Order: sequence, then structure tokens, then C-alpha cells
Amino acid sequence: MELRSNASRGVVLILTGLLLVGLTFGAGWAFAPNTNKAPTRADNTTMLVGVQGPGWGGNVTALASNGSQLWTIGNAISYQGVSKLENGTVLATFADGLYKRCGQFDPPCKRTGVRFIDTKGKPKIVGQWSYPVRTREDSEVHDAEMLPNGELLVADMEYESIYALNLTTGKQTWVWNASQYYDAPPDPTKTDWLHINDVDRIGKGRYLVSVRNTNQLVIVERGKGVVEVINKNRDPSLLNKQHNPHWLGDGAVLVADSENHRVVELHKNESTGRWEEAWTVYEADGIVLDWPRDADRLPNGNTLITDSRNNRVVEITRNGSLVSSYRVPDLPYEADRVPYGESFGEPYGTENGYNVLGNRNVEVPVLSTLLTGARHVVSLPFWISELHVLSVIVAVVLWIAGGVLLVRDRWFSP
Repeated sequence: MELRSNASRGVVLILTGLLLVGLTFGAGWAFAPNTNKAPTRADNTTMLVGVQGPGWGGNVTALASNGSQLWTIGNAISYQGVSKLENGTVLATFADGLYKRCGQFDPPCKRTGVRFIDTKGKPKIVGQWSYPVRTREDSEVHDAEMLPNGELLVADMEYESIYALNLTTGKQTWVWNASQYYDAPPDPTKTDWLHINDVDRIGKGRYLVSVRNTNQLVIVERGKGVVEVINKNRDPSLLNKQHNPHWLGDGAVLVADSENHRVVELHKNESTGRWEEAWTVYEADGIVLDWPRDADRLPNGNTLITDSRNNRVVEITRNGSLVSSYRVPDLPYEADRVPYGESFGEPYGTENGYNVLGNRNVEVPVLSTLLTGARHVVSLPFWISELHVLSVIVAVVLWIAGGVLLVRDRWFSP
């Protein structure tokens, strides 16, 4: 009799686990807000999005202003930076695997670099430059851009440097090694040392560099080295593993402050020399930002944000009102509004004081870490939260307990 009751309790536990998962995920899906909202007035602009994707799901996608897909191209583990060149070709940084030409590393290996995509008709890759890396995760090229002289400016994460490359000869014509300023390990290819993930030309021979692992932005000048450091004391409350800073002119920069789950505009205080927060946004359309990795100030004064773990790109006004929202699955990295690209844009003034829009994302110990790890392995809807992770954990415990009771009933029944 007791054994039979064990079997009944086992079935109840398993069904309870199934019901718990069904209810939490069903409610999450049913009440999830719409993240695909076209602007009230469409224009002639388009948007390029570089998508990292989990696994081998990287792609470059072009969207019309109403959110409809114009074209997409994959053929890579991941894509990051995207921009449209004057000749109409799209430049995209990428990482891919299973290469046989591996230099100092054993094949098959991964390579990273840039691809040139012809978008006339069916999009196709018409050119590529790449080099082998020890590991893709800590070494992929996140950003590159064409310089006025036709050379390629590269943010190199494998050896932690920025350099100008002659694409015809394949030779570096200028290089700044981070070891000129930072204390370097014996071999930067064996550790995720600085994670330099962005470089932008902000003047003649003058470059803004994002040094993610130090929570710093540095300005490098040819012949001088580092001439300015934003966040000298590496304060994580000011910048925390940021991506894709957008220079707004002397004394102002817009940053996707990724691990602080916000976008922040920093201004230099001329009296103290310190960089201070002038405008901050934590949410858009009632959805808290989750690991934003790109923010551009548009010519109309609005801000375009790539909200990576929410799988969307949003445009908001200065006061935080939503202009448009585009659903982009699988961890978008960067979005560029064409034809504007990363033109400087205008900083927001501080005549009305320091503006903070919305509330910050609150992380739950252990559960947030598990959810973040899952998003880098499989594609998950943006509405899946720590509550869903908890429900799965509880359900698994119930299933295991129920299974134990059923096994006991089977093996010990007369």
C-alpha cells in the first residue's frame, strides 16, 4: 500500500513540474510586450544589423524603416560591426571556423577579420581579409572601418592593438600596441587580457578606443600614444565592460555601458578634468535594457540602441519616448542607420541637469548568470527571465523526486 502511494506521489510530482513550467512559460509568452513597432512615419533610411547569434548563427541583416527584412546573409559563426561604404558595399567584421590555413595554430582553426558584401540583387561575399586566432571568443575582430586613404583601421583583440592595414599588400602601415600603455602578460593570445572591442577615427591621426576589460575609453594619437583616458580609476559604476562608444565631439561621448545595462552620455568637466554622466537611459518602451552593445546619436537628435539580450534595436527621443522598435533575433551586436552610419551627432546639453530615464536591470544571483550563459548557447525569446529559470530548476527537482519514487515502486513492489 505504501509503495503504491509512492508511485502516486511520484506521478503527482512529475505532473506538478510540467504544470509549473507550462504556466510560467505560457504566461511569459502571452503577456510579452510587442518589440516590433514601426515608426509612425516611415522614411527612406535602412538599417544594417550585425548579429552574433548563439552557436553558428551569425548573420548580417538589412531592415527597411518599417521593420521589414530587405536581405540577410550568414555563412559565419558570428558577425559584429557593420557599416556601408561609399561604393555601396557593406563592410562587416566576422569570425568563422574550420579553416585549414592556421598559421601557428593547429587546424582546424578559427579566423577573424572583415568581409565585403555586395548587396545588389542577392547579397554575396565579394572579398575577405582574415587571420587565424587561438580562440574565437576572446579574439574576434569586433570593429574595423575604412580610413580616408583607403586603408583598413582594425581593433585587434588577439594581440590587443589597433592598426592601419594596406589591403593590397596585407602590411600594417601603423600600429599602436596596448602594451605601450598597459602592463602586458607574456602572451596576450592565451588570456582575455584587455578585450579591445572598438576603434573609431575621430580626427586626423586620432582614434577613440574601447578597452573593455579595464572599463576605459582611451584616445590614441599617432606619434603620441594615449593622450586621454576616460574613467582613469576604472570605476565600474561609470563604465562596466562597455561596447561601441560614439564620439559626439570634444568633451562628449555616448556609450553602450553593457554590464551596467544602460546607455550613458559622458561629458568632460573642464574644471576637474573628470568625465561625468550627463544623460542615462535604463529602459525603452517599458522594457529594461539588457546588455546593450551599441548606441548611436542620429542626426535628428534621437538615439539608436542595440539591446542585445532583448533581441531588439530601438530608437528613442531625448526624453525616452519610443520612436521605433525592431525585433532582431539571436543577440544583435551593432546596428547602423544608413546613410548616416556613425556620424558624430550632437551631444545633449545639461542645462536642465543630469537626466536619468527608467530603472536599471536588477540581476538575481546565480539565476541571472545561468540565464546569460543559456542565451550564449541557444536562441531564447527576450521575455524569458530569471523566474523562468527558477521554474525550470524547481521542475527538474520535482521530476527527479518523482522519478525516484516511481523507480522505488517498480523495484520494491511485491
